[in-house]
Amino acid sequence: MADRTSTRPGVRGGPPAVADFLPINGTDYIEFYVGNAKQSAYFYRTAFGFSLVAYSGLETGVRDRASYVLQQDKIRLVLTTPLTPDHPITGHIGRHGDGVKDLALWVDDAGAAFRETTRRGARGVMEPTVFRDDDGEVRKSSIAIYGDTVHTFVERKNYRGVFLPGFRPVPGPDPLARGVGLKYVDHCVGNVELGSMNRWVEFYMKVMGFRMFKHFDDDDISTEYSALMSKVMTNGNERIKFPINEPAPGRRKSQIEEYLEYYR
Repeated sequence: MADRTSTRPGVRGGPPAVADFLPINGTDYIEFYVGNAKQSAYFYRTAFGFSLVAYSGLETGVRDRASYVLQQDKIRLVLTTPLTPDHPITGHIGRHGDGVKDLALWVDDAGAAFRETTRRGARGVMEPTVFRDDDGEVRKSSIAIYGDTVHTFVERKNYRGVFLPGFRPVPGPDPLARGVGLKYVDHCVGNVELGSMNRWVEFYMKVMGFRMFKHFDDDDISTEYSALMSKVMTNGNERIKFPINEPAPGRRKSQIEEYLEYYR
């Protein structure tokens, strides 16, 4: 567990340690919007050893979507499919195909996280909201980041359930899952258009209090035909790492540019 008063050590004779205004305990979950969540869940269970631990959908009273929660050690993936053709998630999949929607972060205070980040310039997507069921309550809030992606801040200290209110636990052990040794989320990459890397680096510094952990230029990451530049951002306790990549000139189109074109 992270210390909610986490600081970066100061240097003797130099400036004092800076308080971490956005303490993050780790990655809470990564949510994918997909065309067929049941089929995708089967793939992750059989190929990567994830266990199905929770479900939300028609059987649990949710009428507009179905979500499967998969877990392996500290990694939690949520695969969500819309149930109606006019749902916003349907539009997201129509634009992008299967892809990540939410990089959710585990915090001690979702309200404070929302206030601090929006005060520093983030665009709010969901104000602090409490979700309850018989297992307690979870408070969540969300801000927008690059593209159509969001960060959701998840405060779950008053919750005893398997995942979130509205999800039904799936009794284990999962007969399909055989863990392959995955432990935790190491990093999540954001691919942005040419000229935007430094803007998003500044966003994570100013809005979320991150700092640069490492920098790679096109001499570090390149082939004969393709190249990219990357700056790796990390939070105060270094449990979160977000490399921000942008294309670099090469003999052919950068893999980052190709990704952005295909993902739209």
